[in-house]
Amino acid sequence: MIDIYVTCKNRQEAVKIAKHLLKLKLAGCVNIFPIESLYWWQGRIVEDKEIAMLIKVLEKNYSRIEKEITKLHSYTIPCIITLNVKKANKAYLKWLKEVSK
Repeated sequence: MIDIYVTCKNRQEAVKIAKHLLKLKLAGCVNIFPIESLYWWQGRIVEDKEIAMLIKVLEKNYSRIEKEITKLHSYTIPCIITLNVKKANKAYLKWLKEVSK
């Protein structure tokens, strides 16, 4: 199991990506929450409101998930970062395997 952290321009985009991944059975759960971001873009520091997604997935599906997110994402360079999960309760892992391909 890994978590994938993704930032989106707005809630609508995040929900669209989340539902797409869930329908394809590539994700078991997606958390969506508002964030404030500061980052370098085109030679200047940008301060922006974004939506972050934390996507719970099976590691074997990462490449396909990255492709699916990239297809739907509006950013030129979307933030798609894996977070390794060192431990998770057995019941949650069992559930994730049942609902994912």
